[in-house]
Amino acid sequence: MTRHTSFATALLLAATSLTETAAAQPAHRPFGLAEASIAQIHAAFKAKTLTCRALTKGYLDRIEALDKRGPAINAIVLVNPQALAAADSLDARYAAAGPTGPLHCIPMIVKDNFETVGMQTTGGSLALEGWAPLQDATMVRQIKQAGAIVLAKSNLAEWAFTPYETVSSILPGYTHNPYALDRVTAGSSGGTAAAVAASFGAVGLGTDTGNSIRGPSAHQALVGIRSTMGLTSRAGVIPLNASADIAGPMARTVADAVAVFDVVVGSDPADSVTALADAKRSASYTSFLVRGALKGARIGILRQAYERPTLDAEVNTVFERAVADLRAQGAVIVEARVDSLDAIQRRQQGGCNRFKADLERYFAARGSNAPVKTLDDVVRSRKFHPTVEQRLRDAAQATELPEQSAGCQSRERVRSAVRDAVTQMMDALQLDAAIYPTWSNPPRLIGDLNTPHGDNSQLFSPTTGFPSITVPMGYTRENRLPAGISFFGRPWSEGRLIALAYDYEQTTRHRRAPVLTAR
Repeated sequence: MTRHTSFATALLLAATSLTETAAAQPAHRPFGLAEASIAQIHAAFKAKTLTCRALTKGYLDRIEALDKRGPAINAIVLVNPQALAAADSLDARYAAAGPTGPLHCIPMIVKDNFETVGMQTTGGSLALEGWAPLQDATMVRQIKQAGAIVLAKSNLAEWAFTPYETVSSILPGYTHNPYALDRVTAGSSGGTAAAVAASFGAVGLGTDTGNSIRGPSAHQALVGIRSTMGLTSRAGVIPLNASADIAGPMARTVADAVAVFDVVVGSDPADSVTALADAKRSASYTSFLVRGALKGARIGILRQAYERPTLDAEVNTVFERAVADLRAQGAVIVEARVDSLDAIQRRQQGGCNRFKADLERYFAARGSNAPVKTLDDVVRSRKFHPTVEQRLRDAAQATELPEQSAGCQSRERVRSAVRDAVTQMMDALQLDAAIYPTWSNPPRLIGDLNTPHGDNSQLFSPTTGFPSITVPMGYTRENRLPAGISFFGRPWSEGRLIALAYDYEQTTRHRRAPVLTAR
């Protein structure tokens, strides 16, 4: 049997399994998993043409057929062994009382740095292999309470270190971009992005310290939301840098991302940064999913975010088309610039590496359940991918706590100044949002660390703590490789950004499914 024949057979078996599982239902057209939205799934439940078990089994079969076989996306670290039992319970509850919540039986892909009860959490590192947390991360608990199923844990760049590719020591090999199997997914949430893009689950959770929700979303034609710092909880997520870490949704549509976002926003006693969230959040972010938001909106092109000598000409062309589409919908496009930005950045004095302190505080809070106690434990274990060794060793050399570090204090003063400067610029121009290509270059070839990476997401949103949403804006390289556009706004302006992103998405509809073929 040839590889292509084997791949085709696997696809047929996956499709047949879903049909057979639902055979007890009235005759109907088999439910299509690829690109299925939350609304479509819930409509099928209501019409009694789909059960939670059939849906969950269908996704599990798709993972089996496509993740390690066929195109071998290699996005999944492990599947939830209790997924079908959870689905059966949800079916029983649905029959008795209807949907359990807004995410009833929505199978979700969760990045493997979120704590999950009953499933190991590794941060992509062999040093944490087998660790069984005693509680769910807050965001995981929230989606479960809303009715979702944690279907699988996804691969990530080890310790969430790199935004450029997805490779770890817990899962052999790279995670592949479903749109071009020789290309990277970006990082560090590349496993979630690849899995959601390939329809291994309905939606996913990722984390974003400098880029890691938005970059992978752009590389896989997804929508990714990085919220205002403090609107969503990071409790139970393995930290990289507590001053910039954010967790949030990654989805194939704005509506699906917002459905998850609506569930996970809010104050959390376990994460003090969220103290203002309940007062600042909107009652329902789904209320912003209406057409017409672009008409009259003032949107600034933030060239400082992306114009550099390595800007890819095709990405720039796709972005210019996106700007034209915004204008065509009635948006007022202006040039936006933070004139004092370079001078502010030059004020940074000394370095600030928080990883050691944040990680060790995190494990100390886990008490006897902690898989390791110190970063030195990790370094001595030798259980890590060779590409992260130097970064681990450098972080282990930190001797000062962030609160005592002159470099970290300087960094916080710079962040405050950038926040003020960005706010002043947006106020002066009366902007609803600023825009830029999420990446200046297409996804790189796997293993290529020489050509420009094009990451535009590290500066404005992480430095200020202000929100940003990336949405598909088209494709480059013979219409094969996805590109994304970022909408960046003031703090707590998620509702306005969602409205703009949704209107743009519905106008352009750039998202399309990858063609999954065997390698």
